[in-house]
Amino acid sequence: MKSLISFFLSLVILSTIEAQTMKTAFINGKIYTVNEKQPLAQSVIVEGNKILFVGSDIEVKQFIDSNTKVIDLYGKLMLPGFIDNHVHFISGGFYLLGIDLRPANSTTEFRTILREYVSKYPSKWITGGYWDHEKWEVKELPTKEMIDDIAPNTPVFVERLDGHMGLANSYAMKLAGITKDTESPDGGLIVKDPKTGEPTGVLKDNAMNFIYNIIPSATSQENYDAALAALEEAKSLGITSVQDITFEDALTTFQKIKEEGKLTCRIFTRWPISDYKNLVDKNINIGYGDDFIRMGSLKAFADGSLGSSTAWFFERYNQDTTSTGLPMDIITDGSMEKWGLDADKNHLQLSVHAIGDKANSYMLDLYEKIIKQNPKWDRRFRLEHAQHVRFEDIKRFAELGVIASVQPYHCIDDGVWAEKRIGPERIKYTYPFKSFLDAGVKMCFGTDWYVAPLNPLLGIYAAVTRRTLDNKNPDGWIPEQMISVEDAIKCYTINSAYASFEENIKGTIETGKLADLIILSDDILTIDPIKIKDVKVEMTMFDGKIIYNK
Repeated sequence: MKSLISFFLSLVILSTIEAQTMKTAFINGKIYTVNEKQPLAQSVIVEGNKILFVGSDIEVKQFIDSNTKVIDLYGKLMLPGFIDNHVHFISGGFYLLGIDLRPANSTTEFRTILREYVSKYPSKWITGGYWDHEKWEVKELPTKEMIDDIAPNTPVFVERLDGHMGLANSYAMKLAGITKDTESPDGGLIVKDPKTGEPTGVLKDNAMNFIYNIIPSATSQENYDAALAALEEAKSLGITSVQDITFEDALTTFQKIKEEGKLTCRIFTRWPISDYKNLVDKNINIGYGDDFIRMGSLKAFADGSLGSSTAWFFERYNQDTTSTGLPMDIITDGSMEKWGLDADKNHLQLSVHAIGDKANSYMLDLYEKIIKQNPKWDRRFRLEHAQHVRFEDIKRFAELGVIASVQPYHCIDDGVWAEKRIGPERIKYTYPFKSFLDAGVKMCFGTDWYVAPLNPLLGIYAAVTRRTLDNKNPDGWIPEQMISVEDAIKCYTINSAYASFEENIKGTIETGKLADLIILSDDILTIDPIKIKDVKVEMTMFDGKIIYNK
């Protein structure tokens, strides 16, 4: 008995010693804290999962003892962990594990990549892909004829990179029952040949549901594997928090990974607005959860995308003078207003996808109506993307306290072809980052991954330089909307934390906050901004533990 007691006492002593050693000092660095009261420091000490000290190399010495692990930064730049304001996290994992059509720069390359993938998986649904026809030699929408001979008996539905339209082969459309007589749904479009009336294979927005509804759901193991792949990608890019568009199966997956101690990124979930009553019935509102997984926010769509010509504008498209875009069905049938009013009463945050100028204006009108009708609370409305906003509406963002939740990489991607869609006048208020900040709008950054690369440094590069991907705008596309590196970092850290009601626990490097920290290979505050895209993350610390070392 005495030996057993001694054994347990030794365990207690070992645990105490272990707790004492859970201290890490980072010294001799350039710490950009994003804390306005103390913007720069040299040293940081982490104890457990919290920041214990931020200050100078001289001051830090009083906290260092024999149980402190000391890491010399050799002058490297440390930042708070990046917080991505808009991802499709598990879908991004599936993208990493599946077919990748994004590199295809021609129709030939598109077909080659697809043919090779179909040959490996001839009996499974081929989905994802994320092609961009604007990179091809003929910048026209693809048709089913491009892929029917490659996959005559394999169902194919590969999406454009914006996720607002996809290409189905004849076999997939046959399974879905799509014919020349099938009518387009509200908020969607079945593209048809103007001569024959036959569907071309391209389905836009809600019309994509014809195919989605017959694709077999991913298994639990497939979701799990995709989530782990996404987490590996995030840690290598310095991302310690994401704000995810989450469905129930994804939430179950995240919870399982958390229970296993493998969750290396904080997840702020946003559920489809159509499911909001499920949250209300369970007494879930904003902030529900813990520091790892939170709930209480809702996602909705007001319109489509510019790339698919379904973003909703006041004026017609220059490239398609028959259309002003597509308001979503929940706009046209009144559900957005009905659900939005009720959800807000129950303290659920509204974050709505709005790309065209009319979609943004419509949502500002609705948000103003909700503010007037419902009791006051810290609601923090969001508009996701907010890509094309009339200058007169920008001040309304500030007046109504609406967060501009933007994804700057889209700017240098869309900038290659956007003007031919909407013309030179509307282009002037496209991705108005500087105007948002000048008006006092709270703006936060993210990627919209899988739609764009997950790398936050590419987003910072895009916001600061606005150099389009075709290299035709070396001085910046709409250069008056370029912002500073400091502001871009702020948008990727504390402003994103604010957008998820978590600014008091993360987003800056200051005493008492969660120890989510990153170290970069180069000082993005001083190098030539065009080199920011080549900077790498050298270390990622999450919850006080180093989870990535380059």
